[in-house]
Amino acid sequence: MTAYFIGIDGGGTSCRAALADATGKVLGRGKRGASNILTDPDTALKHIEEAARLAFEEAGLAPDLSNTSAILGLAGNNVGDAVNYVKARLPFLRSDIVSDGVIALQGAIGDEDGAIGIVGTGTVYIVRRNGELHSIAGWGFQVSDLGSGARLGQLALQESLLAYDRMRPMTGLAEAILREFDGDPEKVVDFARQAKPGDFGRYTPKVFEFADQGDEIAISILKTGAHGIDDALDAVAAMTGGKGRLCLLGGLAPLYPPYLAERHRTKLSEPLADALTGAVELAVKAYGSVVEDRREARG
Repeated sequence: MTAYFIGIDGGGTSCRAALADATGKVLGRGKRGASNILTDPDTALKHIEEAARLAFEEAGLAPDLSNTSAILGLAGNNVGDAVNYVKARLPFLRSDIVSDGVIALQGAIGDEDGAIGIVGTGTVYIVRRNGELHSIAGWGFQVSDLGSGARLGQLALQESLLAYDRMRPMTGLAEAILREFDGDPEKVVDFARQAKPGDFGRYTPKVFEFADQGDEIAISILKTGAHGIDDALDAVAAMTGGKGRLCLLGGLAPLYPPYLAERHRTKLSEPLADALTGAVELAVKAYGSVVEDRREARG
């Protein structure tokens, strides 16, 4: 029987699956909806299975999940109850759940030592040194995530209110944001009181847009965000000794480099592959030897 391996990259908006053979060659891909195991584990399970079946179908194969090994990179993997609930109900022969950051690291740097920084609505940095993984930051919006999209958006609202109070110059960015709230600072406060990180993050594109136009407030916000990222990358460099590939990933990764310190900007590399590829590689590495051992045992 041919051995197949599935890699899963699942998050709050979509679930992607890739089917590979024992050499790691991707044969087919599938995509379904959200797979957040914290907020809706049953829907996540449904979309994981559907995405895996679609990957088989794209490869021209009859889905056979019960004889397939899988690695799933899922957000929320650090909450034991959610992981245990989902893992017990997965349709695969063998499987494990790791963080979405771990599959992103594998995809970006392969098997070598190095590091990634994921800079999106939140931030986290993952280092592989002598084969061991270490994470930096990523403690959440309330106490961490410096330089993240959520933090930049929050600063944009803050600075707009300061401009309203004539404590900052009234720039194009501040005017644009206040206009969305009908020029009423109380509406800004009401929004911020209930906003989640993703809500703040919706204002981040405006910050980069106006910074490109020379907006004083926008540039100041990005300098503050970049300082937080530089601090994290200094910690990464201390851990890696400056060796190995360093990749920035996430939605803000292409936008930040001009604002980073030169010592980091010049060290950045393009990722080797994406997180889904990393999940496939980890599945083959984790379970390929198990399949070979069983074949040898059968003679």
